[in-house]
Amino acid sequence: MVLEAIKKRQSVRSYREKEIPEEVLQQILEAGRLAPSASNQQGWEFIVVKEESLRKKLVPACKNQKFVGEAPVVIAGCATNLDHIMSNGEHSYPIDLAIALDHMSLEAASLGLGTCWIGAFYQDQVKEILGVPEDVRVVALMPVGYPKELGSKTGRKPLSEIVCYNKYRT
Repeated sequence: MVLEAIKKRQSVRSYREKEIPEEVLQQILEAGRLAPSASNQQGWEFIVVKEESLRKKLVPACKNQKFVGEAPVVIAGCATNLDHIMSNGEHSYPIDLAIALDHMSLEAASLGLGTCWIGAFYQDQVKEILGVPEDVRVVALMPVGYPKELGSKTGRKPLSEIVCYNKYRT
C-alpha cells in the first residue's frame, strides 16, 4: 500500500480549482504529525495557507512559480528547533522536516491529490508574508491540490546502480 503511494507520487505543477475537504486535509496533516524526528523532538510547525491572497503573494517569493498560487492549499514546513545537532555533526531540522513533508506528500498521493516540493524561495519574503518569527526557519513549501494534469513520470535509476552491499562500491 505504501509502495503504491510512492509509485503514484510525482511533482504536480498544475492544479484544478477544487477545494480540498477539511477531513482530507486533516488526514494529510496527521501523516506529517506522525513522522519520526531526531530524539523525537518534533521541532516543527506547519502553516496551512488557504487564503488566496496569501498564496498569490507567495508566487514572487517562490521565484515566480505560478502554480504555488494556483494550488488550493500551500503547506509551509517550519523548523522550530534550529540548534539540535545529531552525533554525525549535522543539524536535524532539514531531515526532520523532509521526512514529515514526505509523509504528507505520500498521504496526499494515496488520496488522489498532488504536491510539489518547493525549495526555491526567498526565506525573508516567505517569513514576512506568513508572519514567521526570526528564530524559526521555513524549510520547504508544498502546494497541495487535485492535479489538473500529470506530467510524464521521470525515470529512476535501477537498484543495481544505487545499491551496494557491505561496503561502498569502488
